[in-house]
Amino acid sequence: MVVAFEELSKEKIREIIAKRAAKEFQNGDIVTLGIGLPTAVADYIPEGINVIFQSENGLLGVGKSQKGENIDKRIINAGGGYVEAKEGASFYDSQMAFTMMRGGHIDATVLGALQVDERGNLASWLIPGKFVPGMGGSMDLVVGAKKVIVTMEHMSKGQVKIVKECNLPLTAYREVNLIITERCVFKVTDNGLVMTEINPMFTIDDIRSSVTADFIVSENLKQMDI
Repeated sequence: MVVAFEELSKEKIREIIAKRAAKEFQNGDIVTLGIGLPTAVADYIPEGINVIFQSENGLLGVGKSQKGENIDKRIINAGGGYVEAKEGASFYDSQMAFTMMRGGHIDATVLGALQVDERGNLASWLIPGKFVPGMGGSMDLVVGAKKVIVTMEHMSKGQVKIVKECNLPLTAYREVNLIITERCVFKVTDNGLVMTEINPMFTIDDIRSSVTADFIVSENLKQMDI
């Protein structure tokens, strides 16, 4: 039975995507999480895997989201959410944070997106007609990190987000390595998009009808853990 996209709650969508992204890292990786959904990834790192999360506002050693009554409101991530500081964490200014990002010291970054296309182009900062103060740190992350992972809802208000060619202003050209949505996982290759995993609630035809990009289905297609 195919379950309609609308039947997944926002909370469940966020959980599916964040849990899947959390499996991408290896012991000792330094990872920067973008604002929004990507910040939830820190809550789902598998036991036994030590990932060092960096936040562009100046924290190396970001832990899980702070919960409960005794929250230290001085410790926040780039999105302003309250987080724990892991043992051994360090605090520094934005200049040092961006030096790390631009200097190739980040193993992976997890970012949201407005659009990603089949060549790995990323549009993540501007919708025409809406005011934004600027591109922010995303442009530094996508060219400085060794691996770029896009995490986003598969569609937004009925609008396709995985497209043949981005028509929104680009954040970066051909820098995306992996796309994770609540419906599927795409690897970006020199030959285009390859779907490597699919949510068992959906079919391949569902995916084809909800993107405009061309893609290949992997011979080793797996089911996502939902």
